[in-house]
Amino acid sequence: MESLLKVADLRVTYGRAVAVKKVDLDVGEGQAIGLIGPNGAGKSSTLLAIMGAVKSQGTVMFKGRSLHKLQPESVARLGIAIVPEGRHLFPSMSVQENLMLGRLARRPGKELRIDDEWIANLFPVTHQYRERPAGLLSGGQQQQVAIARALLSDPDLLLLDEPSLGLSPTAVNTVFDALGKIKALGIAVLLVEQRAQRAMQFCERSYVISEGEIRLEVKSKTEEDISAVVAAYFGRSA
Repeated sequence: MESLLKVADLRVTYGRAVAVKKVDLDVGEGQAIGLIGPNGAGKSSTLLAIMGAVKSQGTVMFKGRSLHKLQPESVARLGIAIVPEGRHLFPSMSVQENLMLGRLARRPGKELRIDDEWIANLFPVTHQYRERPAGLLSGGQQQQVAIARALLSDPDLLLLDEPSLGLSPTAVNTVFDALGKIKALGIAVLLVEQRAQRAMQFCERSYVISEGEIRLEVKSKTEEDISAVVAAYFGRSA
């Protein structure tokens, strides 16, 4: 399968601190790919580097085009959307106003796969609470709004950073059910997730990152393989 996103020899530093030493990964058209690892492994920095939100060295190619030195708004207009850790909604703005921001990155002339009706069916809370300030929603509801905002740009690739962090089990199920529908629409997903088992079960492939480097690429989804990976890199059993 031809790569939609290809990352090679990626390196991210903050001053003298090295967050990402060497990351190589690829995401094919319509694929769901996991990026898992312990806290501080470089997962979030990798997503931010792809998006152009932090300076990086190495190669990031999207649809055969280099993203080097592009600003996040330019990357978004090429068809990449990100849901950052912590959601980053505007709490005093209404749900509807937050969602409007996602539409700003839509590519002119492109036939839309995602519209307001599709989003309302995917996440009913976005319609039910559309006039409510986003800051008054629960954590799970805010995460749904954040994902919906990113989807309204109608991206070809969705970057998700810890979408289940701090959510109840019911909210986690809602998020992963939605991710399945997003993938079925043909949107590729690069998923950073603290729930390693859940991510590996959802994704076609998963990369394990530790201390800023990709240590392993996992394709199998057997319970034995998942348990071995989790035990080796997270110090616990699945």
